[in-house]
Amino acid sequence: DLSLLRFISAELTRGYFLEHNEAKYTERRERVYTCMRIPKELEKLMFFGIFLCLDAFLYVFTLLPLRVFLAMFRFITLPCYGLRDRRLLQPAQVCDVLKGVILVICYFMMHYVDYSMMYHLIRGQSVIKLYIIYNMLEVADRLFSSFGQDILDALYWTATEPKERKRAHIGVIPHFFMAVLYVFLHAILIMVQATTLNVAFNSHNKSLLTIMMSNNFVEIKGSVFKKFEKNNLFQMSNSDIKERFTNYVLLLIVCLRNMEQFSWNPDHLWVLFPDVCMVVASEIAVDIVKHAFITKFNDITADVYSEYRASLAFDLVSSRQKNAYTDYSDSVSRRMGFIPLPLAVLLIRVVTSSIKVQGVLAYVCVVLFYCGLISLKVLNSIVLLGKSCQYVKEAKMEEKLFNPVLTATPGKPAGKQQSMFKSTQGISTDENGSTSVTNQPVHQKENTPSLLVTSNSDQFLTTPDGEEKDINQDSSELKHRSSKKDLLEIDRFTICGNRID
Repeated sequence: DLSLLRFISAELTRGYFLEHNEAKYTERRERVYTCMRIPKELEKLMFFGIFLCLDAFLYVFTLLPLRVFLAMFRFITLPCYGLRDRRLLQPAQVCDVLKGVILVICYFMMHYVDYSMMYHLIRGQSVIKLYIIYNMLEVADRLFSSFGQDILDALYWTATEPKERKRAHIGVIPHFFMAVLYVFLHAILIMVQATTLNVAFNSHNKSLLTIMMSNNFVEIKGSVFKKFEKNNLFQMSNSDIKERFTNYVLLLIVCLRNMEQFSWNPDHLWVLFPDVCMVVASEIAVDIVKHAFITKFNDITADVYSEYRASLAFDLVSSRQKNAYTDYSDSVSRRMGFIPLPLAVLLIRVVTSSIKVQGVLAYVCVVLFYCGLISLKVLNSIVLLGKSCQYVKEAKMEEKLFNPVLTATPGKPAGKQQSMFKSTQGISTDENGSTSVTNQPVHQKENTPSLLVTSNSDQFLTTPDGEEKDINQDSSELKHRSSKKDLLEIDRFTICGNRID
């Protein structure tokens, strides 16, 4: 008996039961809770990562000059002690001297770049043209950061490679000139970025600054609708940390240049404050929205950011060991794509041109400021090391510090090599039987053959998805996963886009 009255009555009184599809609605509710947790977990990772970048950045101004001085002192006083060592300088000292020489040369080269002329040249361009230039600069900065650390690593390895090996490189001098050219060009690129941002701050209608900030929201469109794995998201998180820290330094440079033009009038700082807050707030908002929807669309939980934080902490702890493979500042450069040398060259150039040091009292203030930077660097390093040890213990990664995973040779599964390695290396434990992060591995016995292992930081990326695989796998499964592992190993050193399997 169909009628309009019955249809309306059914529409008004019909019922339904959500508990019949309990799993579906529970999952939707968990997605909402995950999106609500993303800002907190993401900012924890960002906060930790920014202080890691700050530690590597302060190293260039504080400990690097002292290490260069000690290396030169050893080189000068070496004839007094005799040539008992085959090396004039240790590999770490050679790398420190190269960094110092590159820094000094690029600093003097930056004097030939006129900041005022560049500012007026950029200010004379139209708004749309400046918007296009700023986008091009962002892409170029990622490309430079991607290839720059490879150039520096090639220089360090060429300068410290054992001489007994067959020559398979073009020489130290060409590599050195390539590194100097890279740091100089990258510093100029960052200077153009800072100048463009300065022009946006000083424009009357703030239209350029608004357009530049809206460019951050365009980034959401290019990211949230792509497929992401946990390792790709880790790569993007590191890139966001580097980008946010670089923007903070650029804002500092802009404020220094503007304060100099107004004779360091503190009232002008409050004029810049709203624009600075707008830039920082737009960066934070874009990162939160982007990561919230990426995790939602790819079914990634918010706990993954604690794994990323533990991975960064693992790099720091492993680099503090006596048998570390690399300096920590270089480890941050490879992991995040943050190379402190070009940014340090630009900041030194801006500070020396903006602040005039005259008189004995001014030099005393410079010395006190330098001592304050050293104190800040030491305090930051101590706090970071303590927090990193805590994160490593919470993630139960302590045994990875002393059990390096060997690269599988063709025809042999990795499990056999791991078992052989464990049988030849002792692991230091505390009284409770748990492996300690601060302890060092026990030296191998003399009759035990030495094994060439790869770096812990190069092997560990993130906690694997799902449950732990059994280490005794057959060769066919290793071959099936080898291509993906190789891609991820390359991927984490690359910040130019997100590679999808």
